[in-house]
Amino acid sequence: MTEALSAPGPLDALTDVAGIRVGHARVPGRGALSGTTVVLAPEGGAVAAVDVRGGGPGTRETDALDPRNLVQRIDAVVLTGGSAYGLDAASGVMAWLEEQGRGVRVGPDPSQVVPVVPAACLFDLGRGGDWRARPDASTGRAAAEAAAASAPGAQVAEGSVGAGTGAVAGQLKGGVGTASVRLPSGTTVAALAVVNAAGSVVDPRTGVLYGKYGAGEPPAHPAPPVHEAACRRLAEISGSTRPDGGPDGDAPGSGVFNTTLAVVATDAALTRAQAQKLAGTAHDGLARAVRPVHLLTDGDTVFALSTGRLPLPQEPTAALNGILAAAADVLTRAIVKAAGAAEGVDGPGGTFPSYSELYGTA
Repeated sequence: MTEALSAPGPLDALTDVAGIRVGHARVPGRGALSGTTVVLAPEGGAVAAVDVRGGGPGTRETDALDPRNLVQRIDAVVLTGGSAYGLDAASGVMAWLEEQGRGVRVGPDPSQVVPVVPAACLFDLGRGGDWRARPDASTGRAAAEAAAASAPGAQVAEGSVGAGTGAVAGQLKGGVGTASVRLPSGTTVAALAVVNAAGSVVDPRTGVLYGKYGAGEPPAHPAPPVHEAACRRLAEISGSTRPDGGPDGDAPGSGVFNTTLAVVATDAALTRAQAQKLAGTAHDGLARAVRPVHLLTDGDTVFALSTGRLPLPQEPTAALNGILAAAADVLTRAIVKAAGAAEGVDGPGGTFPSYSELYGTA
């Protein structure tokens, strides 16, 4: 058995990496179906990197994470709905961090800091019916405060929460999922995914979530009548008409524009270049769980964080390879868990049943 197939951490969540906290916030109001998720680093920040592979990304401060550039550590990552409008959520997180005195020191006074807050957005505009109901600075602040208020090692809410509130995956409701693994070396590797993909998370031949293939044991297939009923239901939805007379596929928020976002984290001490490799390798886990992936209408983005609690051994190649492989594995599982935890919606912005509604919870 390889390290990447080791047992999950105690919570099977991103917060199994000591010091990492996660907070969600939802846009309030009727017609709103969007939100923001904040991943808060430990005091002192974390080494960070990013790998963007989708053809339609919406990001902020990702250039600061280039290993060639100045900033060494960051204090938070923002994942948000609202497309490019939703990137304003990072302003609220930035203001909250400034109040805590956290950020890049730029003056003699400890309060003189500039927080660097990398962010990425997904497209969910109009999915609740109101095109203008999207995250702003107040949503980002609420998510940051929720993260800070959570206990160390707290469980992470999954499903239709935070940035996953309005997410969809193909024809199904998407959402937030998280997973972790504890390697024999004691290193923890974990991931949090917000699944909002143009591609599908489900094998159309069997109804099995793609991410369950190759997980060790052959996945159980839904009973043929269950799969047939699910296919009929999805066909009915895709063929239905909206009150304006147009097909669902032309409706705002129908899945024309997408993006899967993720954060992978480890307590191993990585350089910025190694963290960037971690973010890139984690994309392999995304490709195992969503098909097709990295399309022109996706903005698929993976951030990597290293808290540096455990040093790599003097001969680090084998250890680093184990961490890289584990990152792909946990991201795949996080996507599976997101699909399983999502709650379906049927409203003015479209009809998106959940996987559990169609296939049950098994």
